[in-house]
Amino acid sequence: MKKPDHTNQLINESSPYLLQHAHNPVDWRPWNDKSLDEAKEKNQLLLISVGYSACHWCHVMEHESFEDAEVAAIMNANYISVKVDREERPDVDQVYMNAVQAMTGMGGWPMNVVALPDGRPVWGGTYFQKDQWKSALTQIAHLYENQPEKLLEYAEKLEEGLSQMQIIEIPENEKKLEKALFDGIISKWKSILDHKNGGYNRSPKFMMPSNYDFLLRFAHQEKDTELLKYVQHTFDKISWGGVYDPIDGGFSRYSVDEKWHVPHFEKMLYDNAQLVSSYANLYKLTRNKWYADVVEKTLEFVETDLQHQSGAFYSALDADSENGQGHSEEGAYYVWTKDELMEILEDDYKLFSEVYRIDAFGRWEKDHYVLIRTQSLELLSANLNLSKQELSAKLKKLQKKLGSERSKRAKPGLDDKSITSWNAMMISGYCHAFQALQNENYLVKAEAAMDFILKNLVQPDGRLYHTYKNGKSIINAYLEDYAFVIQSLLALYESSFKEYYLEKAQELLEIVEYDFKDEKTGLFYFTSSKDRALINRIIDVQDNVIPAANSVMAHNYYKLGKLTGKIDLTNRSEKMLQAVLPSITDYAQSYSNWLLLLLNFTHPNYEVAITGDNSAELAKGFQEQYLPHKVLAASKTESDFGILKDRLKSGDSLIYICEHGNCQLPVHNLSDALGQMN
Repeated sequence: MKKPDHTNQLINESSPYLLQHAHNPVDWRPWNDKSLDEAKEKNQLLLISVGYSACHWCHVMEHESFEDAEVAAIMNANYISVKVDREERPDVDQVYMNAVQAMTGMGGWPMNVVALPDGRPVWGGTYFQKDQWKSALTQIAHLYENQPEKLLEYAEKLEEGLSQMQIIEIPENEKKLEKALFDGIISKWKSILDHKNGGYNRSPKFMMPSNYDFLLRFAHQEKDTELLKYVQHTFDKISWGGVYDPIDGGFSRYSVDEKWHVPHFEKMLYDNAQLVSSYANLYKLTRNKWYADVVEKTLEFVETDLQHQSGAFYSALDADSENGQGHSEEGAYYVWTKDELMEILEDDYKLFSEVYRIDAFGRWEKDHYVLIRTQSLELLSANLNLSKQELSAKLKKLQKKLGSERSKRAKPGLDDKSITSWNAMMISGYCHAFQALQNENYLVKAEAAMDFILKNLVQPDGRLYHTYKNGKSIINAYLEDYAFVIQSLLALYESSFKEYYLEKAQELLEIVEYDFKDEKTGLFYFTSSKDRALINRIIDVQDNVIPAANSVMAHNYYKLGKLTGKIDLTNRSEKMLQAVLPSITDYAQSYSNWLLLLLNFTHPNYEVAITGDNSAELAKGFQEQYLPHKVLAASKTESDFGILKDRLKSGDSLIYICEHGNCQLPVHNLSDALGQMN
């Protein structure tokens, strides 16, 4: 029997998100050449629906609309419906998210777009209720059948507007890179800070690690004690519960309120990777043991819930899980009732409830509580007449008890694909944790994960793949994959001093130049020249919850230039910075990783070269300290790499402090070297 033209084609996909939709009555197709060509051949409208596996409202819309036979009939009769995992295809997500934001002024997921057969969008939005969805799709199909010229005209205008959004004007005259550039930026930034709760004066609240990494470094280098206190307060509030899980460790994606209390419960690898780096840096600066505890417990969570035995890291844990009644519910795995806590903790309930606010403050909904504390362990221990050590030990015991009880619940769904860029971020997180805490196991984990990437996510021609699942890698990598892998290779070099990692970074840099470069701006496109063209080719420059791939690449050029002594690479970094500098003053928070780079040019920045038999031990002193204004190289043997070349002296271990390639007289110990840096 001949198969019908329309069947749900997602069953053969590897993405957990696409597989969630594989049994919908909607005749979904994956995003590929065959699906796109079919729309053109049949002259049918495309319906492009984008989401990800841990997205709560994606699940809601699926249940209300995509599992409904009546809705499916409308979609199947009038559209070529394409399901997209935004994590697999960030290029498709970016292009159509720009369109939805242009059309509606807002964005989010699920994202749903109707496009002409050639892919140009004509209508879109995020979550729709069932009746809204049916009505809109019916009207658009009717319009396309009877007055297609109206949709064509709108598509052309929108296409023109989207193209204008992509234009980056290169300034005729380069700005002088000096400290004064920060004056207006910082005063404007300070006006939106929430000094009570940390973060910004708004809700929902996202962590935005690169924002606070910049503010931390700026406050430290400028000796701005008020700003430094604010950044620490923000990191305290984020880690005291709510968005941070005190039972298993790890961070949720964001809080829906202004207190960092009620999370949107999904846990993403990229958030946890970046926050490990942030808390490791904060520990370096303050030596506050709480920040080390956060790093260690977050990595325990990653290793328990998000790591495969091969060394690779999975993508996410879902927000939803089954409650006790067998229904899927947001946060069911994480929340507690007062009765549950009293029964499990018995005589220790009173102490626990005072620490984790089992009261009106900590209550969420339906008599459920999200664990959160509002004071430091120092203050709590004083109030409870316990030493800090006694309180910490007590809480660890009770957390373990609750963890044991929680393990009996149905776990949230796991998105078990591995994304190259996110894995690379996690490698950097492990490197920064190793440097701060000098736990050799963290470096072993980082190297194992890089080994996984280099064995499983590299194509025969040396190019990268974007994802890995069940032994298969099929999607060509994006700029973000190269940017974060190069960044993690540099982090591995500054942790292990194996020059192999520098060599691999330079190899990948050459591919980026060849496949992604925009000759006009000197910046890079998000997609490779080898991929099928989308409706426009995006140059990604704004830092968000993940820094822009271009800003990461600019940092890579700077660091590689300093380590190898190739001044053309450092100059390239400055050129990229100059290209975006005019945009920074308008909305600095969207350029925080660029601002971190700007500090390299406006403030003292050092190359530290350590040679000799004791070089690794001397390097530890630099790794453990918060010195964001340096690059670090070390070798026991003769090296041809830039700042190490001709520096080895037989029988002597030496530290060279250099600036722009000019080195001071070598010294033998850390304190003298730090004196030269000051």
